[in-house]
Amino acid sequence: RYSSLFFFLPFQGAGKEIREAIADPSPECQEKAWNIVIPLVEKLKRCYEHSLELERIVPKLLGQLVGGRLNPTQHLETQQALVKQLAEILEFVLKFDEYKMKTPAIQNDFSYYRRIASRQRLDQTNEMIISTELANRMSLFYAHATPMLKVLSEATSKFVQDNSDNVDNTTETLGTMAKVCLRMLENPKLLAQIEREETHLLLLRVMVGLVILYDHVHPVGA
Repeated sequence: RYSSLFFFLPFQGAGKEIREAIADPSPECQEKAWNIVIPLVEKLKRCYEHSLELERIVPKLLGQLVGGRLNPTQHLETQQALVKQLAEILEFVLKFDEYKMKTPAIQNDFSYYRRIASRQRLDQTNEMIISTELANRMSLFYAHATPMLKVLSEATSKFVQDNSDNVDNTTETLGTMAKVCLRMLENPKLLAQIEREETHLLLLRVMVGLVILYDHVHPVGA
């Protein structure tokens, strides 16, 4: 499950140690802050690498869900495993971005790492954690309020551009999935069967994610 890939949680941050290192430039304080920041930066690197995987996988997933002779409804009925996979991706993306927006330590810690790495020119030593080029790309990624959603939206838009014959099928598939989520949320009997609040939230997140993607790829928006 994509929710299990929340390997970066919890992100405690190194704000206290960074403030101490700024106030006290002694080697001891500097080393203490650095040793705490490094594992956090490695977590951020893994998350960024995961976004690259999403960028690669999502077009393939959409290609299976909208291509061929089946209409969107038939695709959704016969390829439920792929539909479930797309739903889990959407849930992961929205949960990741929600956490990122509520955690300023992510950007603060990474900014501190970049300042120190630049000062010490770590790219030229065995202590290198990430290259300067990768750090620049990661900085651009985390600068966005919703970085994972941006990656997902752009990957979906690129899929539509590269498969212009399937634009209608793509939008209809996204729209149909969103309507299914809405019907489930509006049906009192179905809601009564949902015992876990997390399942209810999953439906809400998936529906919102689908509407956002639909808005990105439909010629006139949602």
